Amino acid sequence: MKELSPLENLCFRTGLVLMLVGIAVFVKYPMISMYVYGIGTLMFALMRVRAEYLGNDFVLIRLRRQQLLACCMFVFALVMMSMQLNNWGPFRRREWVVALAIACILELYTSFRIPHELEKSK
Repeated sequence: MKELSPLENLCFRTGLVLMLVGIAVFVKYPMISMYVYGIGTLMFALMRVRAEYLGNDFVLIRLRRQQLLACCMFVFALVMMSMQLNNWGPFRRREWVVALAIACILELYTSFRIPHELEKSK
């Protein structure tokens, strides 16, 4: 996996914190929460895309694709959240929670498997 620079790593971690804060304050401040979560999601997804895998190990390529799918699900959860809050589109309830849960499960799975596979390939 390509290592991120210190500035990119800071942006990545800041995005994660903003995503967490955005989801945590959703009940009290839903509109502010959507913007905080959105900024965090975009920061996280952009840095996740920048950390590419340049090898040819099939398992790591599959895990990398799962990470990118999780990023897409985070963005899709943001779109569904805005549909609920602005009352437009087909997703007007809390369907975004399902997309968020799927993305979190994929991220959790890949965060444990990728270091294990990288160490195994050395």
